Amino acid sequence: MKDKKLTILVEGAIMIALATVLSYIRVYKLPWGGSITLLSMLPVVIFSIKHGVKYGLTVSFIFSLVQLLQGIMDGLFGWGLTSGMLVACILFDYILAFSVLGIAGIFRKQGFFGWLLGIILALMLRYACHFTTGVVIWKSVGALWDGFSTDNFWLYSLLYNGSYMLPEIIFTTIGAAIMLKLPQIKGLVAPADK
Repeated sequence: MKDKKLTILVEGAIMIALATVLSYIRVYKLPWGGSITLLSMLPVVIFSIKHGVKYGLTVSFIFSLVQLLQGIMDGLFGWGLTSGMLVACILFDYILAFSVLGIAGIFRKQGFFGWLLGIILALMLRYACHFTTGVVIWKSVGALWDGFSTDNFWLYSLLYNGSYMLPEIIFTTIGAAIMLKLPQIKGLVAPADK
């Protein structure tokens, strides 16, 4: 039992490290946060598929703290948010948004299509977190983004957050589908307690 927990701990640490490295490989970065990365969420969702939601949520929570540190280094505190807005942004755009990635393992015992469904669900939940922050917090800051402005903060949040989250969802799902179809990988990530 101790060996199993140690293995899970080591795998979790490796997946967090890999996800963090991939999160620094940005295809596109938006001015008010959010970016398209090189499959940075894939290691965390794969871990959740292999070890289940309980361990997946733990690893994704730790990953959320790493992402928060990265956000701070990217200038989170320089965005001019009030203290209440900053706390809400930290909770919804970082802690909750990245912690929900652990949900990816929810359908892990249903095989390949369950794995993909779990990944899509987790990434859509992350999108919902960012969307909520955009509607609740950023509406009071004003909606202006690269020449696009609107008084409809629902539309603004949908488009702004969708501009990086939809590509992330598509790329991560395609990457997972390709990777999980490989026999060598499929055997490694198949749920350990199936």
